[in-house]
Amino acid sequence: MTDTATTTKTNLNKFEKFKAEKDGLAVKEEIEKFASLGWEAMDETDRDHRLKWVGVFFRPVTPGKFMMRMRMPNGILTSNQMRVLAAVVQRYGDEGSADITTRQNIQLRGIRIEDLPDIFNKFHAVGLTSVQSGMDNIRNITGDPVAGLDADELYDTRELVQQIQDMLTNKGEGNPEFTNLPRKFNIAIAGGRDNSVHAEINDLAFVPAFKEVGEQNFPSAHSQQKVFGFNVLVGGFFSAKRCEAAIPLNVWVSPEDVVSLCRAVLEVFRDCGPRANRQKSRLMWLIDEWGLEKFRSEVENRLGKSLLPAAAKDEIDWEKRDHIGVYKQKQSGLNYVGLHIPVGRLYAEDMFEIASLAEVYGSDEIRLTVEQNVIIPNIPDSRLATFLTEPLLERFSIDPGLLTRSLVSCTGAQFCNFALIETKNRALAMIKALEAELTFTHPVRIHWTGCPNSCGQPQVADIGLMGTKTRKDGKTVEGVDIYMGGKVGKDAHLGTCVSKGVPCEDLHSVLRVLLIENFGARLREPATV
Repeated sequence: MTDTATTTKTNLNKFEKFKAEKDGLAVKEEIEKFASLGWEAMDETDRDHRLKWVGVFFRPVTPGKFMMRMRMPNGILTSNQMRVLAAVVQRYGDEGSADITTRQNIQLRGIRIEDLPDIFNKFHAVGLTSVQSGMDNIRNITGDPVAGLDADELYDTRELVQQIQDMLTNKGEGNPEFTNLPRKFNIAIAGGRDNSVHAEINDLAFVPAFKEVGEQNFPSAHSQQKVFGFNVLVGGFFSAKRCEAAIPLNVWVSPEDVVSLCRAVLEVFRDCGPRANRQKSRLMWLIDEWGLEKFRSEVENRLGKSLLPAAAKDEIDWEKRDHIGVYKQKQSGLNYVGLHIPVGRLYAEDMFEIASLAEVYGSDEIRLTVEQNVIIPNIPDSRLATFLTEPLLERFSIDPGLLTRSLVSCTGAQFCNFALIETKNRALAMIKALEAELTFTHPVRIHWTGCPNSCGQPQVADIGLMGTKTRKDGKTVEGVDIYMGGKVGKDAHLGTCVSKGVPCEDLHSVLRVLLIENFGARLREPATV
């Protein structure tokens, strides 16, 4: 690591100060001690911040009940792993739950610190890890949710995503090389034509592209030929201060160079990224300061070689799929089935049942999507009809309503101290009411987020709702700022704020009007006796 990585000792913000005092990953060796001490006796910096380096999050709104964030590269886990997660949640009764996140991941709620040693031992036994999943680390690496299943895919992203995770986390054990970034960092790899990973909202993203190359670039090529690889995007992020879509780096890489490019970009960000102001520390701020050419040149210096310019066009030319329903796999006689999980919320019983279904009907594999849903792959034709009669599918539908199927929500004020409003329960109730009075011809993507940190990604939605506080009748009430125009898939771009400070108690009627005027919804005909 270069001297610039530590920043000057003057004017360090409080986060850089405590990181300089003790690497966050050091708490990995102190879990037994913390379990004995109890959360109230812990050093506050260890409890409130450094524990996040091992994926454990103190939550002031539920003191003593921690959240754990897993790492699930490409959103894939086994039935056995799901059962272990379910058992962890189950021990906390009504206080235990799990959420599927918008990064193909699972967060567990209700965790007691005295249970951490046992929980980590159980994770290790089945190959699960939560290391480096919070604070200034690389978040869960996303890939195509139907990688290896989709007959139309261009590249199976699973192995690459796993290789990146192994490099960044030392195969899940923790890697001090990348535990002190200036800020969080998101990586995504798209393998299909529909941008299922939302590449545009990642700090570093790889999108499929064919490039005409010859002997000067690939000595084995005897003439100009099209070779598969990825165009590279950089700088996408959401924050309370600023939201930006990723921009082209003007780089094309072969799959063999993806991992090394990830390392080079992260080394540049780690050693040169801005650290003085936490609100201006994401990768895009460094690109703004340097310019794209200087940034690209520095990445090449770290790689030790020149990079090829981007392919003229990428292969993202489909509208975004949500993978809910029944689909044929490229493997003859097999199917994958996408289950809609309302706002991604799961309880222990749900998790045990999902694990059982994947084991009985599939191949012990479960997949997660960035829309907070579950895919069970490898179901034989001969078992499909029986699978579709399973009672769990009454709650986790394969054919939900056209508003319900596209609903996304962050955690909200129930568990998150940053959230300004309750989101998940309110979102479900409002969508149910709107579907009861309106009919639709196509899905409408509505995303809820409890605060400007935008974990619910309202900027990529048809209608995005961002929690805020507003005034009504002289009183402060929960409200939302409304975003519209976000587009995913082909020609993806971010939406913009069209209305601020709408009280939540007025939101139902406001959404009804928006849906009718902008998305072709119609009022249902009154029921006849």
